[in-house]
Amino acid sequence: MENRILDDLAKVAAGALGGVSGLKQEMEARMRQQFERVLAGMAVVNREEFEAVKAMAALARVEQEKLAARLAALEARLEAGVSEPASKPADKAEG
Repeated sequence: MENRILDDLAKVAAGALGGVSGLKQEMEARMRQQFERVLAGMAVVNREEFEAVKAMAALARVEQEKLAARLAALEARLEAGVSEPASKPADKAEG
C-alpha cells in the first residue's frame, strides 16, 4: 500500500515537473518573440554592417589626419612667405 502511494506521489511530481518544464519553454518562446518584435522595431544594425562602417570610419580618420598634416605644411609655407620682406616696387620706379 505504501509503495503504491509513493508511486502515485512520484507520478504526480513527475507530471508537475513536466508541466513546469512545458510552461518554462512556452515562456521562453514568448519572451523570444517579444524581444524579436522590439528589435525589429529598432534601427539595429547587424555585425557585418557595423564592421563595414567601422572600417570606413578608420579610413576616413587616416585621410583626415593626412589632410590635417598637409594643411599645416601649407599654412607654414604661407606664413614663411608672408613674413619675408617683400621688395618694394616703388623703390625701383624711383631710381
